Amino acid sequence: MKNSEKSNKYVGAHVSASGGVFNAPVNAKNIGAKAFALFTKNQRQWMAKPLDTKTIDEFLKNLEESRIDPKQILSHDSYLINLGHPEEDKRQKSLDAFIDEVKRCELLSLDKLNFHPGSHLKKISEEQCLDLIADSINRTLDVTEGVTLVIENTAGQGSNLGYRFEHLAYLIDKTEDKSRIGVCLDTCHMFTAGYDIRDKESYEKTMKEFDEIVGFEYLRGMHINDSKAKFASRVDRHHSIGEGEIGLEAFRLIMNDGRLDNIPLILETIDDSIWDKEIELLYSFKNR
Repeated sequence: MKNSEKSNKYVGAHVSASGGVFNAPVNAKNIGAKAFALFTKNQRQWMAKPLDTKTIDEFLKNLEESRIDPKQILSHDSYLINLGHPEEDKRQKSLDAFIDEVKRCELLSLDKLNFHPGSHLKKISEEQCLDLIADSINRTLDVTEGVTLVIENTAGQGSNLGYRFEHLAYLIDKTEDKSRIGVCLDTCHMFTAGYDIRDKESYEKTMKEFDEIVGFEYLRGMHINDSKAKFASRVDRHHSIGEGEIGLEAFRLIMNDGRLDNIPLILETIDDSIWDKEIELLYSFKNR
């Protein structure tokens, strides 16, 4: 994978942290990753035992040995969290869990936490829900430091917000500390939300729209996924690179787009046994 050594693209995958967060850098190194994502706790549980000194030290040692830059790590929060929950007690439970996730990033010397904005559950309007999410973001930033909150665009399945670039821009606008807010673009979510990237013309149109509405200065990472679901279907089902509805051309364009340099490009494709091959494939697109 000689292209990756001198590349300004940092490709990896959302690797397992099973058995302890310190296993994530090892798992990333084993697939030839230059970046990775991880959960710092079980993503399907509200509570997790605090990170102890031994765990933190082993994570940092393994990270150093992996030679992966900490800036190319995109921690992901629990799927249970809904910062825009219409019910105050449940929203507070989510906020408490979210703040804990940020503090775990602080302890591991990670500077980004990726999260899905939230869902209105068909009980309040989109704007009301976005205002609640923005309030949760500001309250989190008030009691934490050093970690950028990275909003992920969604497919818009169910009552999930974040499927329009305008939603991301609204949340950024309402965030008081702009230096600690950013976005992560998921290619599958973008595509099934109605933003086409399958050919050069469509890709450039979508990226121009993103730049005008959100701005590339806020882009902190990408999730690189093909889609099992059809264009604009608002269904979130990932597929292996080149095996789905998006096709290979979009990923070739991504790998040659200078605006996407120096950020983590994270595979969340469905077959982790071929992640090493997918990483090689993506690097092979450079300058082609």
